[in-house]
Amino acid sequence: MSIHPDLRRRHLIASLGASLGAGALGLSSTRLWAAPEGEGAGQASPRFLLVFLRGAYDAANLLVPYASPFYYEARPNIAIAPPGKATEKQPAALALDGQWGLAPSAASLLLPMYERGELAFVPFAGTADTSRSHFETQDTIELGQADNSSQAGRDFNSGFLNRLAGVIGANRSAASMQAMAFTDQLPLVMRGQMALANQSLRDVGRSGVTPRQAQLIAGMYAGTPMATAVSEGFEVRGEVSNAMADEMQAASRNAVTPKGFALEARRMGRLMRDRVTLGFIDVGGWDTHVGQGGASGALAGKLGELSLGLSNFADELGPTAWSNTVVVVLSEFGRTFRENGNRGTDHGHGSAYWVMGGAVKGGRIAGEQVELTRSTLFQGRDWPVLNDYRELLGGVLGRMYGLNEAQLGQVFPGAKRREIGLV
Repeated sequence: MSIHPDLRRRHLIASLGASLGAGALGLSSTRLWAAPEGEGAGQASPRFLLVFLRGAYDAANLLVPYASPFYYEARPNIAIAPPGKATEKQPAALALDGQWGLAPSAASLLLPMYERGELAFVPFAGTADTSRSHFETQDTIELGQADNSSQAGRDFNSGFLNRLAGVIGANRSAASMQAMAFTDQLPLVMRGQMALANQSLRDVGRSGVTPRQAQLIAGMYAGTPMATAVSEGFEVRGEVSNAMADEMQAASRNAVTPKGFALEARRMGRLMRDRVTLGFIDVGGWDTHVGQGGASGALAGKLGELSLGLSNFADELGPTAWSNTVVVVLSEFGRTFRENGNRGTDHGHGSAYWVMGGAVKGGRIAGEQVELTRSTLFQGRDWPVLNDYRELLGGVLGRMYGLNEAQLGQVFPGAKRREIGLV
């Protein structure tokens, strides 16, 4: 069966449009923004970034409870040695205070930030959700709705960052509040009444149409009124693709820079310096049931990459924008305090949140805490949750944006803010 040339052209130009449009240029098809009027790079608008570690990272091998003998009893193969007890094969944790140490894989970048007062950790943080289901608990956090709302009773079209954007938008001019999820799909946390954008930066610079395909498509339109537009479109696309490829290569010239999150974080930093003031990104791969490792190994490598990415993000923001920025790193839940038979850890409950930025009053371990012993574990196996995530985030966001109780009630219905002096 033959296809009419006009139909073939329509099909190809539709495909071309998809490739030459927002996706090929690494821009959101939902919305594009100029820098806020009167606010060039590095100006004073508050910036908030939520980093979601999907898969439930093991907080006890990042924030090491080295003063707990039970930690070493429970983890004979994967515990990180206490400060001052490094061996030739394994480095030790670096002390943050008399109870907690920092994993050596992350310490080179995070410890200076902690010592400058730009980083705090909140252990025993999380939700009341005890399902230990990745998906249910991720939904719980992203929605931010009342803890007593059942799965069936939740509004899955109302994420807490969308609600926050609505409240902020009522207080600030539209030009000074731009929100974006740096993800392939708009995440639950940013769905709702506000029209927010998403754009993955992972595929920036990747061509959607090969040079051979571009040549064939241009040839089809030779001699037609569309010829010039198609040719110029491919020329612009090529220029943008080459520019972004050069950026990727430049960012990778330092051997310690990973190819994944760290590269994406620099682009995020530029966007949040110049345009975006409310951001979200998720980072996967934290489900460590097997071969987790201790001071080195699989988890240590991921923590090193994440730390480098966050450091690159801060560098790219620059000192002025960083001074008005808060980044919260969290995961759906923690992991079992004891290692399992596969030298990994299983789904747990409480976790440790990171709160960092130039606007943070850090250099400390914040929030309610308890000594980690066999008797203090939740259900005999996990970190307990002593610091509710909605109360914690309510305190941070309320202070950042000057929100009153009624406004915070719109963001986190039924929750009370908890002030622990993080900002």
